[in-house]
Amino acid sequence: MIDIFNKIEKQLQENSIVIYMKGSPEHPSCGFSARAVRALSYCTSDFFYVDVLQNDDIRIALPKYSKWPTFPQLWVNKNLIGGCDIILEMFRSGELLNLVQNCKNNIKSSI
Repeated sequence: MIDIFNKIEKQLQENSIVIYMKGSPEHPSCGFSARAVRALSYCTSDFFYVDVLQNDDIRIALPKYSKWPTFPQLWVNKNLIGGCDIILEMFRSGELLNLVQNCKNNIKSSI
């Protein structure tokens, strides 16, 4: 399990915005992932995704790592934001767009 946790940490370290989902952004495999990635894609196209249906090790380990039992999971700057309901709520309020824009500004300012 330690190796998988290290793999997850590396993904989060190397990518400021990560969504762990079922399927891909172009072909989500569940309604929750579809709605979450649609909202995220509206805010930015600059994110990394992991299809947990193609990565059993991550699908099993991530809920233990994050202490969040379901997918999708959105991570920004190594912090768990939440799942579909939280993503949609933040999208509707404009908070998701602000979070993503601030994330991008932080990336640009650190270069």
